[in-house]
Amino acid sequence: MTPAEISALDPAQAPTDSLTALARARQRMMAGGLWHRGQHMGRRWAIGCVALEITQRCNLDCTLCYLSESAEAIHDIPLDEVFRRIAMISAHYGPDTDVQITGGDPTLRKRSELLAIVRRCRETGLRPSLFTNGIKASRDLLEELCEAGLIDVAFHVDLTQQRPGYDSEADLNVIREQYIERTRGLPLSVLFNTTVFDGNLHQIPGLVEFFVRHSDVVRLASFQLQAETGRGVLAGRGVDLSPQSVADLIRAGAHADINFDATDAGHPGCNRYAMTLVANGHVHDVFSDTVFIREMLEKTAHLSFDRSSRRRVLETCADWTVKNPAMWAKGAAWLARLGWRLRKDLIAGNDKVNKLSFFIHNFMDACHLEKDRVDACIFMVATADGPLSMCLHNAQRDRHLLKPLPVQHDEVIKFWHPLNGKLVSGKPVVDAVAATRKTARGRTRRELEQKQAQTTNE
Repeated sequence: MTPAEISALDPAQAPTDSLTALARARQRMMAGGLWHRGQHMGRRWAIGCVALEITQRCNLDCTLCYLSESAEAIHDIPLDEVFRRIAMISAHYGPDTDVQITGGDPTLRKRSELLAIVRRCRETGLRPSLFTNGIKASRDLLEELCEAGLIDVAFHVDLTQQRPGYDSEADLNVIREQYIERTRGLPLSVLFNTTVFDGNLHQIPGLVEFFVRHSDVVRLASFQLQAETGRGVLAGRGVDLSPQSVADLIRAGAHADINFDATDAGHPGCNRYAMTLVANGHVHDVFSDTVFIREMLEKTAHLSFDRSSRRRVLETCADWTVKNPAMWAKGAAWLARLGWRLRKDLIAGNDKVNKLSFFIHNFMDACHLEKDRVDACIFMVATADGPLSMCLHNAQRDRHLLKPLPVQHDEVIKFWHPLNGKLVSGKPVVDAVAATRKTARGRTRRELEQKQAQTTNE
């Protein structure tokens, strides 16, 4: 897509037809030639997830960061506006939509407001997840968030964050273990996000081995490929970094032949997904039988699974099985094959089996978007004007974040100013922000540091 084409694309408008959200998603997949029995989008859900950015502030300065140069100068949007966007997400995609409460880092928002946001999501029928670097996500905060209705927590930990004293992904496992212990025993599905770049690509197998060892708590490991976007200082990825190379390295770390092609989540160029079971420290592929898995997806697409409770997930599966005798023979054959592969580990591991899924997300460079992938996006951002593809949002960030927001105040429409957080009369014009030492991050921060060093030397 050209810069002009990228600039011309707008957020999705509120639906005006009589179609369900699921039917509209299915139409999108059909229009892109992506509809088949293994497609989740339009079958199991109307959208993969929607990011709800409740702050642009962050307490890290990552070498790869999708936030804009203006982010640290932008005030947190008003709580009423957050609530309005929650209602908008529900109107677009319906109940049980996964909402990523994110930022910046959402734990930098006032604690009472963060709790209110999670609570409002659940009251609206949505499924809230907390996406955080974990620094301020204490055990007591997570406990309160669970009481408010939090379903998932996703910790982002990797070398791009430049945490002092940690020089490898293996070193960072100390932090990952601390986060795992914070969540142990809570009714949460625990995820870990890793940005994959040229500097840690070869360390993926060791990282996968870590997630396998901790699969009693960790439910999903997401690997997000380097993209040239936002305020990050690293350029585009090297030739060795691709979804296929990451999939191969995950297989190497799992010591198992994992099938990433049984199902699709939107565009296969964007996302790849696999599910495994871990028993006695060994990984076993759940999706090895592509034909059966696709038929099961088609038959069970209407089911809703409670990720916070393994018991309720099993109860849902058992209830469906009892009511669908036509699938008993096929299901029994598949289960027998899986059980045969697991037999030794079931005995040695005292019958303890954990589910561990892997997700590969292939973000696009902000200046190199592909229209068919944008059109098929399953990862949206809730802007003031409607949902927008995450990759497209990254290419348009300041256009949306520096937009003054209309607010009803004392029966008069005023505008919330993103750079001072105040209500003003008349819609102000807000241009790009001139960075200061306090607000500069990424490339701008390094440029200011270089200028300061030059001045000092002179």
